[in-house]
Amino acid sequence: MLQYAPVIPFRVDFRPGLSLYEQIAYAATKAIISGQLRPGDVFPSVRALSKELKVNPNTAHKVIAHLVANGLLETRPGIGTAVAVIPDARSSEKTKLLGPEIEQLVVEAKKLGIGLSEVLDSIASHWKRLGGRATESERRGRSKE
Repeated sequence: MLQYAPVIPFRVDFRPGLSLYEQIAYAATKAIISGQLRPGDVFPSVRALSKELKVNPNTAHKVIAHLVANGLLETRPGIGTAVAVIPDARSSEKTKLLGPEIEQLVVEAKKLGIGLSEVLDSIASHWKRLGGRATESERRGRSKE
């Protein structure tokens, strides 16, 4: 069953230096791959996306066209654009989505003079504190040690 979202169902934190199109497409892709948007959910129209995010309708259209071309959205006659059923994202695809955040973390750590091992220890500590569990590949890797 289709569910209609009254507002944009994902968050975009606009940053200088990147095109609005790239930032919106990234946020939408992340929401779809993470499961925040589920298959069958109606995606905002060009007009709604443009109005809510205060961007040019051409930019909103370009975002939607990009997501359709990449198989993340599908157009449905009489309904509009909806989130497509996509195969489970591979770990590498999910990791790739974190690229900008990881790069920002590395830049900030280097500015502060924090070494790689300290950053990794800090990440592990936060991971555990937030209830993170080891993945299957991590468990296999530990069993080899």
